[in-house]
Amino acid sequence: MNPGFSFGSYVSGTSCVHRLDPRTKLIAGCAFIVVLLFAHTAAALVVCAAFTALCYALAQIPPSKAARSLAPLMAIVVIVAVLNLFVTQGGQVLVDWGILRISEAGVQTCLFMGARLTIMMLGMSLITLTTMTIDLTEAFEWVLKPFARFGVPAHELGMIMGIALRFMPQFANELAVVYHAQVSRGARLSNSPARGVHMLTSLMVPLFTSVFRHAETLSAAMDARCYHGGEGRTHLHPLRFAPRDGVAAAFMAVLAGCVAAIGYLL
Repeated sequence: MNPGFSFGSYVSGTSCVHRLDPRTKLIAGCAFIVVLLFAHTAAALVVCAAFTALCYALAQIPPSKAARSLAPLMAIVVIVAVLNLFVTQGGQVLVDWGILRISEAGVQTCLFMGARLTIMMLGMSLITLTTMTIDLTEAFEWVLKPFARFGVPAHELGMIMGIALRFMPQFANELAVVYHAQVSRGARLSNSPARGVHMLTSLMVPLFTSVFRHAETLSAAMDARCYHGGEGRTHLHPLRFAPRDGVAAAFMAVLAGCVAAIGYLL
């Protein structure tokens, strides 16, 4: 596996965060996103950032691991922040390039949205770093199970999410293998931006060919084992809530209360 890519990969450990029920972590992650969306001030973001840092400390995940888990997703943060930089207008105009204008409100919104998305991705990355894919798949299936009576394929959607999470580090590993194979054959993939875009096909074609081959192998393996969905499926280790899950829920409620109080007072 590519050591520089850790989003979607599991870091083994025995911390209190690792021992939480995966359903608790999944629901808490969704609640954390909602809390962040309601955080409209810098003070609220600071509280959410401190909460995220505390969770990483309790999970005993080093900062370098957290940074590597976030690195592949930073392009999304940059794109959203830049769009807000030019779209949001208000206050003093700092730069005026014809149709492109940057104002004080644009800079503030750019920084705010960048910080919000970074904290949000760090929080969700902590779930994948401290939860095995199979447990996260079962938790996702459990959350969707009430909707099964309305025709929602809970087990199939959970399986798709688990496969997608497993394929993310596999995808990065295949990219590294193809890249080094092309470089060993004399390809200049980092000579200039224009040449890099031109040579992108030499990476993408074999990369997706390899990924599709893995998907085909997985499909054949599931078919050979007579996979029929979640019908009659049993669990070796059934998920059970513990008192520590209640403590985690209480901590999340405290965070939501703090953000709501800051929004009300400020």
